[in-house]
Amino acid sequence: MFEFFQSLADWYMQHMNYYTITLLMAIESSFVPLPSEIVIPPAIWKAASGELNMYLVVLFATFGAILGAMFNYVMARWLGRVIVYSLAESKVGRLFLLNRAKVEHAEAYFNRHGKSSTFIGRLIPGVRHLISIPAGLSKMNIKQFVLYTAIGSGIWHIILASLSYYLYSQQDLLMKYMHELSYILLVCGVFFVVYLIWKYKKKKE
Repeated sequence: MFEFFQSLADWYMQHMNYYTITLLMAIESSFVPLPSEIVIPPAIWKAASGELNMYLVVLFATFGAILGAMFNYVMARWLGRVIVYSLAESKVGRLFLLNRAKVEHAEAYFNRHGKSSTFIGRLIPGVRHLISIPAGLSKMNIKQFVLYTAIGSGIWHIILASLSYYLYSQQDLLMKYMHELSYILLVCGVFFVVYLIWKYKKKKE
């Protein structure tokens, strides 16, 4: 099993380039639950080894985020509020871990903070990939939307890239405590699975 995941990780790293970074970050910035934490750090580690350019990683990641956000924006603006909420409650929406509560949360955040929420929201987990939906529903000026999205996404990617580069520079320390880290990650994974089961059962009640 370990060898399978190792080969999968190797394949993932081999195919990590500016095109795949753009594509994956476009997916991450849409309603598909793909965390940027599994895209930026591997790309930065590859850049640190000399195979990619760190600045171009941030640039293409931000471009991809804009593309994904634009998809949400256009979809919401074109379909309208009623259809967007209907899709969120449908089987397709649930397949992508989307529901009415999440869209309502993003819309409430947008209403509280106004247009600047498309900038601030890009820095907040749980809101980041959905904030473009209420922006589209409110028919926000598209130039302002792209500008705020680019700035917010860019800042987040710079932060994530900087942290990833720092971790790369601490490889010797990571390898020294890899055994302990494996146990910590295993425990965290177990707790996460238990939490998902508990949440599912609570929803059924």
